[in-house]
Amino acid sequence: MSVWIAIGVTAGGCYAVKLLGLLVPAGALERPLVRRLAALLPVALLAALTAQQTFADGQTVVLDARAAGVAAAAVALLLRAPFLVVVAAAVVVTAGVRAMGG
Repeated sequence: MSVWIAIGVTAGGCYAVKLLGLLVPAGALERPLVRRLAALLPVALLAALTAQQTFADGQTVVLDARAAGVAAAAVALLLRAPFLVVVAAAVVVTAGVRAMGG
């Protein structure tokens, strides 16, 4: 039964956060600092998620095939490759390192 309580509390919390967001005055959202933060926040969150999923295994830091794939994607981005080429480079390098390493 405690799982359903947790689900209900989480749903209520999500609704409350959404409601608070709708109650923010429009003037506060027009400030340059708020606009800049709103533009940069998704990038920072995506970078943090990528780093956590790539370099962490539970509570430990690991360097494995995923790190090689991210490095290959970074090189492709530096070379201004199209997005699909970046993804393909990461996939091929990750698969290659896993095939060589077992």
